[in-house]
Amino acid sequence: MYLVFNDLVTLYSDFKGVREADHLYLTVTDSAAVAQPRGLFMPLNDDSGELLDAIANGAIAAIWERGKPVPKYTPNHFPIFFTDYPIEAVRDLLRFYYKKIDGDQAEKMNVTKFVFLNKKLLKENKETYDIAVMLDNVSMKNTNNDVERRG
Repeated sequence: MYLVFNDLVTLYSDFKGVREADHLYLTVTDSAAVAQPRGLFMPLNDDSGELLDAIANGAIAAIWERGKPVPKYTPNHFPIFFTDYPIEAVRDLLRFYYKKIDGDQAEKMNVTKFVFLNKKLLKENKETYDIAVMLDNVSMKNTNNDVERRG
């Protein structure tokens, strides 16, 4: 089950660009240099790279820090979702996606690939950006503590 445009509208109601209800995102990444077919680009700091490179590598949307200027070369139709806290946006997106795929009984399921490579953030936080570990961390922080991990 892929992450889709309407999922992002649920999380980030402030956006610009064309409403593309049929957009689905195969990749979510913080690195513009990564091949990201049908990608969602999330620049977390200056080391993430330029939006232009992300678009060249396949990004079809971005989650952007509110107040940070969107580059003038950004296509008018390109969806940009705004957030006040990019790091929190990662956690919110992972929680949302985990809930979305939780309970899906499909034996073989298409899933969105999360690729976070920012070494500076990894070093500072002493955490991993492996999706399985990130989901465990998110589920541990769940206030209900009744989330069951399936995989």
